Amino acid sequence: MIIQDPNRAVLSPAQKARRINADSDLYGTFAEIGAGQETVRHFFRVGGASQTIAKAMSAYDKDFSNAIYGPEPGNRFVCESRLKNMLRHEYGLIIDRLDRNDHPTERFFTFANTVASSTMENPHSGHGWVGVRFQTAPDQPTNDVILHVRLHEPDISLQQEAIGVLGVNLLFGCLMHFDNPDQIMEELYDNVSRHVMEIDMIQMNGPAFTQVDNRLLSLQLVKRGFTDAVLFGPDGQNLQASDALYKRNILTIRGSFRPVTKVNIDMIMNGYNMFIKEQRVDRQNLQVLFEITLSNLRSDTGDVDEKDFIDRADILCSLGQTVLISNYQEYYKLVEYFSRYTKARMGLIMGVNNLVDVFDEKYYRHLNGGVLEAFGILFHRDLKIYVYPSRTTATAEIMTLSNMPVHPRLRPLYDYLLFNKRMVDIDNYDPNVLHIFSKAVLDMIRAGQHGWEGMVPPYVDNMIKDNRLFGYVPTREDKALTTGVKV
Repeated sequence: MIIQDPNRAVLSPAQKARRINADSDLYGTFAEIGAGQETVRHFFRVGGASQTIAKAMSAYDKDFSNAIYGPEPGNRFVCESRLKNMLRHEYGLIIDRLDRNDHPTERFFTFANTVASSTMENPHSGHGWVGVRFQTAPDQPTNDVILHVRLHEPDISLQQEAIGVLGVNLLFGCLMHFDNPDQIMEELYDNVSRHVMEIDMIQMNGPAFTQVDNRLLSLQLVKRGFTDAVLFGPDGQNLQASDALYKRNILTIRGSFRPVTKVNIDMIMNGYNMFIKEQRVDRQNLQVLFEITLSNLRSDTGDVDEKDFIDRADILCSLGQTVLISNYQEYYKLVEYFSRYTKARMGLIMGVNNLVDVFDEKYYRHLNGGVLEAFGILFHRDLKIYVYPSRTTATAEIMTLSNMPVHPRLRPLYDYLLFNKRMVDIDNYDPNVLHIFSKAVLDMIRAGQHGWEGMVPPYVDNMIKDNRLFGYVPTREDKALTTGVKV
């Protein structure tokens, strides 16, 4: 479900196009490849386009397209690099061909998209890249807003309509609300349905967006219901899933990472070492993901704490990790998501306590096939689960696959998966860290207690202290260590 402000007046595509055409200080070009020239069509139809549109074109032929924008790696035509080349080339032509003396007050822009849509012969879902390069004032440098969209409806007319409406929404937001990134995002789904179109990546770059953290934009996509999962890399830049995951082995660990502890590192290191030894795993074609679910980001009031999210993201990025934010509570939905992009072997690393929940039937009552349907989705894929042991205290018994509690009704299914090695214990673990839990570490940080420093990986404690993450407040002793003054 798309979350939007119910009190906001929603303009139609015609109203937005008319508003832009009526502004004599907006002038630019449109370049659209695939799904027709659906965006610029709105501007022509409402009238007054001559003072807004300098040029509109479609380089549909691949040879023509390559001749204009240059070939892409792998001879691809619907990709981020093609869109960026389109924006660069077309905006460059504006600068080359229009004399500023003749256009002293105008803000230039270029709209571009490249879309793989249905054909009459082969109806199918599609996807595309859409972007705008624009000025906020005549003497200002340019800004870019780029997004990726997945088209779920195979009907070509619905795809064309969705792309056209999205294009108008994006251009209107960039030109009219560039000082309010939230408003740009808010309007993207005006007059278009989520079941027809899914926005799964967005980037805002340029001087108008210096205060924008693109990782927060990723979070907003999931929070607002625009998509169910987003990715960003160690550099904090948003990633498109098909580029990051296509035909790759995927190894995922789910957690709160609030903060990252030595247990999390022990899990990923030992799970990784087991996974790369599998026959169908190519170490050079492997993507490791740290996944945080939306529910794990919610505070006690039910809201998503963005500062808390950035605290976690900063640490994970500093450790060189790629982060996945998802709205997939159940693991089978996560695996189903990965299966859009790869048929290669996948691995899940989870604590044995999480596996106990996986075998709880109450989580699958909404499925017609119940737990069997969920496990069919999970293990119909080439999937292996690496199970990390648990111990509640330093002296308690260690729980593993051999003594994990399983309801008698599900014991045959459990034994089947165990016998076929679809679930295996992580044996080479560090028993000295099993008693560490993120929540206990977080409570110690917030209470100003000492001792938590030894529960997190090296340098993470310094990062938490230096940046005052997770509500950390320096104690008198910490201040003395920093200043060298005795207390």
